Amino acid sequence: MRAVVVAEHGGPEVLRMAERPDPVPGPGELLVDVAAAGVNFADIYARQGLPPYGTPVPYVPGSEGAGTVAAAGPGAEGFAPGDQVAWTGVPGSYAERVLIPADRAVPVPAGTDLTLAAAIMLQGMTAHYLCHDTFPVGPGDPVVVHAAAGGVGLLLTQMIKMRGGVVIATASTDDKRALASQAGADHVTGYASFGEVVREVTGGRGAAAVFDGVGQATFDASLASLRPRGMMVLYGAASGPVPPLELQRLSVGGSLFITRPTLIHYIASRADLLRRAGDLFGWVGTGALSVRIGGSYPLADAARAQEDLAARRTTGKLVLLPR
Repeated sequence: MRAVVVAEHGGPEVLRMAERPDPVPGPGELLVDVAAAGVNFADIYARQGLPPYGTPVPYVPGSEGAGTVAAAGPGAEGFAPGDQVAWTGVPGSYAERVLIPADRAVPVPAGTDLTLAAAIMLQGMTAHYLCHDTFPVGPGDPVVVHAAAGGVGLLLTQMIKMRGGVVIATASTDDKRALASQAGADHVTGYASFGEVVREVTGGRGAAAVFDGVGQATFDASLASLRPRGMMVLYGAASGPVPPLELQRLSVGGSLFITRPTLIHYIASRADLLRRAGDLFGWVGTGALSVRIGGSYPLADAARAQEDLAARRTTGKLVLLPR
């Protein structure tokens, strides 16, 4: 089979196509023909060798995708060849075939496009846990969504609106701000002025929460935009890692809360994995949730896909198509 292989940590140029033996499913594993693989910032951090994402080389990158079961290993109950499945948090997805633990495979509803299924697993479930569990948004809660035209941002904005929240969205260009508005954002602004917009929208009180996947470039202003006892939800670092925080700032800012969540802890049980994925597929099926695929690339163009994502030239979700 063909796969993208990282033989050494570095820039996009280390992503190289190679022929590798077809994997053989062991106990509890599924061999899956990959229809589409998601491209994520975590893939870039792993390629660069950044902790905690750094992966020993050589390895096949990617952790998200969807496809069709080709074979099931002993004890892989509940699945058979021909079943369509999706996954996230499983290594080796930048390939034509991948091994998936059966207990991490999510059944894809009949009639659902596999490229779309791949596009919602990581970012869709991230958006889900952020506004349902990390900070459960309630009716009328004013919240900031940074990078609202990105993969998580567009989905998060829609889910917050489902819950009755008020979205103050940021994006870097007019076109991206238009996408955030189309997703339901109540107020859309650039990064330089979002604090001012928050104060205006809330009558000076501040936001109930900030959902920040940008990191270094937005962190200080995000913390300053919160109301007393507001929550800073730092779930990513697209602009770079946030420097160490002096905890006294939380007291001075109004007894603030801060958390650095990650998806793996919110889908640790199979019940949580299936619950979140079930909500997503249900909403997509009824049209309540719109998924934007901002770019589809051949597997051989994995380097270009990562470059486009890192440069923030894209909107929505990027996927690789191995076949």
